[in-house]
Amino acid sequence: MSSTTRRSPLGLVILAASIPAFMASLDNLVVTNALPVLATDLEASLEQLQWFINGYSLAFASMILMAVALGDRFGRRRIFQGGIALFTVASILCALAPNAEALIAARVLQGIGGAALMPLSLAILSTNVSAKMRPLAIGIWGGVAGLGVAAGPLIGGAVVEGLTWHAIFWLNVPVGVVAIVLVRAFLGESRGDRVRLDLVGLALGMTAVFGLVFGIVRGNDAGWTSPQVLAGLVGGGLLLAGFLAWERGRQEALLPLGLFRDRSFSVANAVGLMFSVGIFGAVFILIQFLQVVQGRSPLEAGAMTMPWTMAPLFVAPLTGIIAPRVGTRALVTAGVASQAVGLAWIGLQLDPAVDYWTLVPGFVACGVGMGLVFAPLATAVLAHMRDEDHAKASGTNATVREIGVALGVAVLTAVFTGSGGEITPTGYTDAAQTAVLWGAAILAVTTVVATLLPSRRAELGGAAAVDAAPGALVPA
Repeated sequence: MSSTTRRSPLGLVILAASIPAFMASLDNLVVTNALPVLATDLEASLEQLQWFINGYSLAFASMILMAVALGDRFGRRRIFQGGIALFTVASILCALAPNAEALIAARVLQGIGGAALMPLSLAILSTNVSAKMRPLAIGIWGGVAGLGVAAGPLIGGAVVEGLTWHAIFWLNVPVGVVAIVLVRAFLGESRGDRVRLDLVGLALGMTAVFGLVFGIVRGNDAGWTSPQVLAGLVGGGLLLAGFLAWERGRQEALLPLGLFRDRSFSVANAVGLMFSVGIFGAVFILIQFLQVVQGRSPLEAGAMTMPWTMAPLFVAPLTGIIAPRVGTRALVTAGVASQAVGLAWIGLQLDPAVDYWTLVPGFVACGVGMGLVFAPLATAVLAHMRDEDHAKASGTNATVREIGVALGVAVLTAVFTGSGGEITPTGYTDAAQTAVLWGAAILAVTTVVATLLPSRRAELGGAAAVDAAPGALVPA
């Protein structure tokens, strides 16, 4: 594999890789604060409100591994740029959507474009910086990406109140144009193993994910024993089993199952999935509590969560510096535990008349916890991988985390509605409290799982073995 020694300035490399990741992660939850407005303007049902988020997350999750395979074969930077362009065009369609169905369709297209952004940005970043600077670069990247997820409700609320919900998506257009310019100017091209595209694996994996989440989303409305829900859950499970059987031992596998033999990779993905289910499902419930029950405006609700949303911006880069000294296990475990405690505190305090400052300790604990998890989890995923496998490894992790976001919203909404919750000032709080405490319980279990990550000594030993097989940059 050919290589080049050309390196752009570190700050510009990080900026070029991080802006698209921020844009993609931001759009996970940027519409959350706009949901009450969208429900009115587009006459959207509760199920459609879920699909404004899940349509993006499912398309994102379903297409990540194919984007990774295309990047490995045709050039990661090339596919990365294509993803940014598609994401930008889809954002325009979102802004112009005349009804709920059109917005869901545009969000799906946006998710397809976004699928190339998160995993390829991390893979490109890791091959465009030196091994010595990689932890710091990933730490900053994690902080920016984490900020995108956490700040989504704040930015969405500010835009909805100051302008209109359409502007949430118009903002992506200039950012997308700038991102393409930066990527072309400062990121070198890289490739992985060039193998035949696994179209069968894509079809099986995508339909399996869709079926499972569709069944969960429809469970409360249609009934858990209804034909459509059983078809989604049972069919999705069978398709998932078929996907794993198809991928086993295939050279061109969309998801090389051999990667899971590495404990750091396997545990990091388990943590990523469970962490996303617990925290992002709870965010979906909590943001609406502030507006529906306490009558806050979208901007007020976003500003009130700033102790949560801004903490990762400061904490995550620091973890990139600290991680080589203490190891990823200590940071990830502490981070998930902090979120479990913070979410439990918030859940126990939920009351229509609760004072804002009573919730702040929980917001801070959740924000610091998110900052402690994002970058070390990305480091753990790549710790023992060859550079050629970085895109597949980060793509797998991004896939399970996106599935976690979709499942989190679906599962905790199912808990909410199953507990008799209604989107009214008087019918929301008790069911919301139950759902948030379920999120805290999921994070508590995730804390235990995180302790299974390799120790710092094991991480160093694995990294030393991988260093003997450096990845390659190819001239742009």
